[in-house]
Amino acid sequence: MPKEQAPDSNDEPAPKISVKNIHGLKYFRVLRPFLKRLHAVGTARDTAGNRQLHMDQYCTLVLLWFYSPIVDSLRGLQQVSQLKKIQQRLKIPRTSLGSLSESVKLFDPEPLKKIARELADQLPDAPAPERFRGLGKTLVAVDGSVIPTLARIARLAWITNCSEKPTCGYRLHTHFEILRGLPKRIEATSANPKGDADERKVLERTIEPDHCYVIDRGYMTFGLWNKIHDAGSSYVCRVRDRLAYETIEERPLTPEATAAGVQADQVIKLRHKKTRTNHTLRLISVRCSTHTSRGRRRGRKFSSTAPSSDGTLRIATDLLDVPAELIAEMYQLRWTIELFFRMFKHLLGCRHLLSTRQQGVEIQVYSALIACLLILLYTGRIPTKRTFELLCFYLIGWVDFDEIQGHIDKLKTASS
Repeated sequence: MPKEQAPDSNDEPAPKISVKNIHGLKYFRVLRPFLKRLHAVGTARDTAGNRQLHMDQYCTLVLLWFYSPIVDSLRGLQQVSQLKKIQQRLKIPRTSLGSLSESVKLFDPEPLKKIARELADQLPDAPAPERFRGLGKTLVAVDGSVIPTLARIARLAWITNCSEKPTCGYRLHTHFEILRGLPKRIEATSANPKGDADERKVLERTIEPDHCYVIDRGYMTFGLWNKIHDAGSSYVCRVRDRLAYETIEERPLTPEATAAGVQADQVIKLRHKKTRTNHTLRLISVRCSTHTSRGRRRGRKFSSTAPSSDGTLRIATDLLDVPAELIAEMYQLRWTIELFFRMFKHLLGCRHLLSTRQQGVEIQVYSALIACLLILLYTGRIPTKRTFELLCFYLIGWVDFDEIQGHIDKLKTASS
């Protein structure tokens, strides 16, 4: 359920949150064994033991923010911490707005990432389709999505573009396991893709062996391809339409490849003068729809701003023995990461950032993943908007637990 932007100072103040607006707190006890290990994070320099708000308590408040439509801002979380029932049930002290805002400087998000990975490992492995079993590598889609910071200071001080939106934000560099339907890794950097925040540099730092990275043409860098190949992994990357190359071998197309829209299967040599690949390069050409980019104009919006396409999708890879139609299907499956971004932003409310610090952003991101994984572990299915809405309604007392259980039983029946 998307979170609404915090009201302007001229708007009417939000109504006070009462304890009667929040139900189902006993189910947060399930999280205590996982979050307990976070209690000491950021306390190394607190030799006097004066710290009141600890990381496990902060993460609990963030999870409450995800599941409760009543709490829709950082100020709302601060108000919640004043409620005696919340303090008793969730073991959270009364905290100030400044403490919530500034304490994330001391919290390292790495232990929270580990908890998310442990929860993901508890999910049963779905059998991979037979056509992918011979790949021998984990199929991972890599992409980034920008979340603009919606803090009030952004609207007052930061430069805006022609659509009056803040240009400052964070980019979530995500590794998404395609066959499992789960994010494997998320790194938060500045939305400005320069220096260490460049998406290609981020991928270079996070390459793992025995993976097959499915990437778009924004990652078309021969040096990156070489590093992926040298690490014992592979890549499937869309390239620009005007790629300069020489054909070394023209491979015959199978009936399956032709039926999948494959137009050509070639072993090629790049004509690039400065940089070349240190391995054999294969190019798969697949039929697709033509597309003409309308570009961007100041003060006008277009629904189609992607680069133009001449009707042929060109895919470069170092996988020499995988059938061409399977390479085409791998790239088509890359769009599952776009569905994840849509769910992540719209369903879990991550359009709104509770903190504008990088540590706070990553804590919020991984807390959202934990919220998603908990639903997935209990229901056995990726959370839908209806499931998430029912949970939110339960936390404000509009839905009984029996109604939630009935909905989940229907989901389990449908998936069996």
